[in-house]
Amino acid sequence: MTRTSPLILLAAAVLAVLTVSGVAPYDRITWLMEVMPALIVAPVLFATYRRFPLTNMLYVLIAVHALVLIWGGACTYARVPLGFWLQDLFDLARNPYDKIGHFMQGLVPALAAREILLRGGYVSGRRMAGFLAVCVAMAVSACYELVEWWAALAMGQGADEFLGTQGDQWDTQSDMFLALIGASTGMLLLARRHDRAMAALGWKETTS
Repeated sequence: MTRTSPLILLAAAVLAVLTVSGVAPYDRITWLMEVMPALIVAPVLFATYRRFPLTNMLYVLIAVHALVLIWGGACTYARVPLGFWLQDLFDLARNPYDKIGHFMQGLVPALAAREILLRGGYVSGRRMAGFLAVCVAMAVSACYELVEWWAALAMGQGADEFLGTQGDQWDTQSDMFLALIGASTGMLLLARRHDRAMAALGWKETTS
């Protein structure tokens, strides 16, 4: 109960923000497409909680990632106020908020993959788990870029808000690069903390 209660509050907070964001988003179709990953993942997390609960650390990061998606969906990524602030602060040519989203798109799936690989016993070594986790994150990033491509083909100009390229011809490549940075950051800076969080759930490292 001690562990479950904060997670319920966390889920309720994300649900509340999602609900508010859907009241009057800038573009309804864009909002739905941007928040769709959160709508897909949330039921999976609830369904697997008793059988394979994740670490609190990972649940918090998933919630943060969901909030990034929700805010981007409500305003569209090219219009998020935080992005304009960063654009002015660093004298950038475009609103960079979508890059935060792609950083999280690398960080969170990588840590999720690492946790499943290690706790599920699919990989015993932390180094191999880290390598495979980064590969999974990059695969997720590539699949997302394919979805954006299909959306562009299906919707034509109507996909501009969803794509959020802002005239950047290298947007796809930079998106995937930010995902790589996010995944690598997770493996290099958060791995030991992640190990402690998994150990609290009973995981024991078998080899280095």
